[in-house]
Amino acid sequence: MPPHSASRAALLRRIPSVDELLARPLLVTLREKVGHELVRDAARDVLAALRTELGTETAARTKRSVEPHSVEIEEVERRVAAEVEGWLHPSLGPVINATGVILHTNLGRAPLSPDALDQIREAAAGYSNLEYDLAAGKRGKRDVHAARLLARVTGAEAAIVVNNNAAAVFLVLHALAHNAEVIVSRGELIEIGDGFRIPDIMAASGARLREVGTTNRTRLADYARAIGPETRLLLRVHPSNFRITGFAGRPSLDELVALGREHDLPVYEDLGSGCLTDLSSAGIDEPVVRASCQAGAAVVSFSGDKLLGGPQAGIIAGKKEVIERIRRNPLFRALRVDKLTIAALEATLRAYLRGALDDVPALRMIRLPVETIRRRAEEFVARLAKASGSLAEWETIEGQSVIGGGSTPGESLPTWPVAVRSARHSAAALEERLRRPSGAHKPVVARIEDNRLVLDLRTVFESEESALAAAIIAALE
Repeated sequence: MPPHSASRAALLRRIPSVDELLARPLLVTLREKVGHELVRDAARDVLAALRTELGTETAARTKRSVEPHSVEIEEVERRVAAEVEGWLHPSLGPVINATGVILHTNLGRAPLSPDALDQIREAAAGYSNLEYDLAAGKRGKRDVHAARLLARVTGAEAAIVVNNNAAAVFLVLHALAHNAEVIVSRGELIEIGDGFRIPDIMAASGARLREVGTTNRTRLADYARAIGPETRLLLRVHPSNFRITGFAGRPSLDELVALGREHDLPVYEDLGSGCLTDLSSAGIDEPVVRASCQAGAAVVSFSGDKLLGGPQAGIIAGKKEVIERIRRNPLFRALRVDKLTIAALEATLRAYLRGALDDVPALRMIRLPVETIRRRAEEFVARLAKASGSLAEWETIEGQSVIGGGSTPGESLPTWPVAVRSARHSAAALEERLRRPSGAHKPVVARIEDNRLVLDLRTVFESEESALAAAIIAALE
């Protein structure tokens, strides 16, 4: 033990009591602001943690020297105040996404439009007609609000909304094929993220999986041979997070629908990413929901917070009779969304109806011309190089952005990121300083390439550039 460290036993005896702490000036003021119980509980937690830190077994295991000042009442008082502040400070907060990943699952996927935020505020601030039919003066259904817009933009006869696409898949299978067989190609038994796998969801729903074909090739005849008296559904899953290339193939949706009609079986297509508009002009090849509905799929499902660009939701659309059957399933109530999700979804869908795709932030980022990004990057570098002086070296480089969120695998968008080398900090240290800023700076999430910090402005809102610049200058110092 270092000579300046006191014995642990002596330090344990010097730990103040809860009552001593609560009488301290800082904590008295804090109790007046937030209440006695919260400060008291924080004091108890801090003292318990301090005793654990000073415990012989713990200290010996961590080989940590214990300093006398750690039990001084002023230091413990500060720790209690910090503990209270930690409880009261939001854990969920905004970050600047400079990764170039547009639908970054870990960063909340699609950012919402100003219109969506305004409608959320209106719906949340008071009462609403969520389940009240104003024209009839009686109880209504919450799903009517988004349903009429979804039917318009997808071409479906009806639609309902649940809390995410995994829930949508589960509900459709439970409602249409519980205790019965669902035929699906082996090449479509995908994992859709965070360990959720189609076979697992099917098993939980009570549907029995009937695999056909092979991993890389499934023919229409494979489906036809598998149809039997227990078959209730033909399932087609869009591989939205991977691609099989080379000697591969599967029947078209038109062919599968024709087979389903021949045997009086509905076809269900899980589209995953929920693309509502043709993005081929941006170099993105994703099936459009309307095309699946027009091809005759009885039901389709997709996410609300991926390529659709709205809030987290699972959307189920299709034939009116089929959707009504799904809606009557008791699990629908357990999986339905709240008024805030409906408000944000409505606002997002109205942008599609207006043809205002750039009003949807995710779509605007996808469609952003590469020359626009390059111009912004060059102006940003000029600004930062002047402000940072000798603290860093700056340049713009060619790069690639990605859609992310389990969408468009293998496809990328050309971009011009900003690369920076710090004179004082390694790229890893600079990345951490941006991610865990001191003071009031907003956290920035970036990436590292070739021992340089790389910032892709494609996913940075122009309104965030000043905050990004300030955060970088602070991290460089």
